[in-house]
Amino acid sequence: MTVTDTTTNKPSSGVRRLTTARAMVEAIAQEMERDPSVFVMGEDVGAYGGIFGSTTGLLERFGSERVMDTPISETGFIGAGIGAAIEGMRPIVELMFVDFFGVCMDQIYNHMAKIHYESGGHVKVPMVLMAAVGGGYSDGAQHSQCLWGTFAHLPGMKVVVPSNPADAKGLMIAAIRDDNPVIYLFHKGVMGLPWMAKNSRAIGPVPEEPYELPIGKAAVVREGRDATVVTLSLSVHHTLDVADELAAQGIDVEVIDLRSLVPLDGETVLASVAKTGRLVVVDEDYRSFGLSGELAALIAEHDPGMLRAPLVRVAVPDVPIPYARPLERFVLPTPERIKSGIVSVVGR
Repeated sequence: MTVTDTTTNKPSSGVRRLTTARAMVEAIAQEMERDPSVFVMGEDVGAYGGIFGSTTGLLERFGSERVMDTPISETGFIGAGIGAAIEGMRPIVELMFVDFFGVCMDQIYNHMAKIHYESGGHVKVPMVLMAAVGGGYSDGAQHSQCLWGTFAHLPGMKVVVPSNPADAKGLMIAAIRDDNPVIYLFHKGVMGLPWMAKNSRAIGPVPEEPYELPIGKAAVVREGRDATVVTLSLSVHHTLDVADELAAQGIDVEVIDLRSLVPLDGETVLASVAKTGRLVVVDEDYRSFGLSGELAALIAEHDPGMLRAPLVRVAVPDVPIPYARPLERFVLPTPERIKSGIVSVVGR
């Protein structure tokens, strides 16, 4: 029996359904079984299983030599991961919240991202750095950012952002097998954890066998004719909900899940905009100097005449993410803001 995941349009064998968190764990476990050079390290990845369930059960299965809890010293353990990768291992290092990158940016960008280039291509750094991203839970300004645009701006690293269980597994396996350093960012809201806000699409069909999804290939998760919405991560789910609502009003929305920022699948975006003539970019990262501006430049440099109306950007304004829930909701790309953006661009 073949089941198609409606979020990814990807066929899957059987009807088995997993949360995004479980899909990530399964991907890591299968790669650890296949390749003894793969190991996991980070804060609370062992007995606790990762605070968002990303490593649950791995310690019991593989032992403390391959699943290592680290001290609260991001510079130290990310540096250790880089050294291990250079020496032929394939570490998966969890930076608990992406917001913590500031204390270890030297290791991430001056070493992990640049060693391959600085060595003239002779030294590889096959390392996955994964971290939780996203707001909506009143976690405050230092635990609620996405920041994928920051990493995408810095050359030398691939940047992967899955939105659903099937993609989370396929992209994790691809990231582990990649010879380049990969930043793997997962939104708390797509993990399917019972103590977080319910998201029906955070549980979905996932093939049991190992498989890779190509890094750098977007998915058209909903076809439409009136407007293109390009987005990623949790905003894919919000946009699909809005698209279903607008369909009843006669507005047919095409939804593209980028799945990765580096490489960026500009061809899929351009093909969709050429069809619909309208573009809305939904991004839970900051508005200025980020993904939404890059996509605007992509259209402008390729053919601005593709657009029948000026594009609309639904992103986080340039302010720290507020702790107060009403203020936090005000800045995030909520379904209400997404709907308003689509209606405005279609109505022009």
